[in-house]
Amino acid sequence: METKMNPAVVGAFVLLFAAAGVGAVLWLGSGQLSRVTYDTYLAYFSESVSGLNTRASVKVRGVDVGVVRQIGLDPADPGRVQVVLSIQHGTPVKADTYATLGVHGLTGIAYVELEGGSRAAPPLRAKAGEPYPVIATRPSLFTRLDLAATSLVADLDRVTSSVNGILDPDTRRALQSSVADLARITHTLAQRSGEIDAAVVATSRLLGNGARASAALPQLMERLGRGADAVAQMAGQLAEAGRTAEAAAEGARSALQGAGSGVEAIRTEVVPEMERLMSDLRETNATLGRLTAELERDPSALVLGPARPAPGPGE
Repeated sequence: METKMNPAVVGAFVLLFAAAGVGAVLWLGSGQLSRVTYDTYLAYFSESVSGLNTRASVKVRGVDVGVVRQIGLDPADPGRVQVVLSIQHGTPVKADTYATLGVHGLTGIAYVELEGGSRAAPPLRAKAGEPYPVIATRPSLFTRLDLAATSLVADLDRVTSSVNGILDPDTRRALQSSVADLARITHTLAQRSGEIDAAVVATSRLLGNGARASAALPQLMERLGRGADAVAQMAGQLAEAGRTAEAAAEGARSALQGAGSGVEAIRTEVVPEMERLMSDLRETNATLGRLTAELERDPSALVLGPARPAPGPGE
């Protein structure tokens, strides 16, 4: 005998099974299986958040730690955007942590990157009158590049205006003339490079000769000093001889005056000797005069000797 199933029982069983399935799906979707809880934070951006959507990632050093839950204008300041973040509980969000906008490659899909957060900083807490802790924000890389490029363009514009103000037509003509003169000078120097090289070589040789002459100069001065001493000594000796001759002449005159009887003997003996002595003195004096004149004309003759006479015809 066949057993008939009650349709009501079957229907109740199907409904119960379906309700259990829906409940399991809802339970799994709520995250209760992994028991992950999230903390809510706020971030305010003054720049455009184009490309940032709800459910966008929140990252710390490239690791997903949460999602963007809500995006809207700040009710207190419509000039900035309020972003509500759900971040996993236990993520180190410190008082010095800041948020920036990042972009995934070339897709243009934005995400929120948390940076900073030193170990010594305390955890971020909500201030009085705020429902959630507020994470500070900084301009994104693209915003910083845009600001830098704008500033650079402005600086270049100012520099260009300054240069245009300085380089008036007269100044530009003077600069062109200076450049043309410099080109001519360079061309002239290039044409006379051989002469310049020869002049440098001659200068180097002259400096070498000057150095050798400077090294020999002390010896030459010493020799000249010895020659001058010899001349002075010779002059002293001649002066002494002159005084001796004068004394002899004085004695002869006295003798002539005191001894009239010996005049003939003095005339025949003393006078000839006096004449020879005076002749020798005159020759010595003439020789000394020539030597002094030669030394005044060429002091080096005292060391090197008299200059050789020029060769005659056929020599």
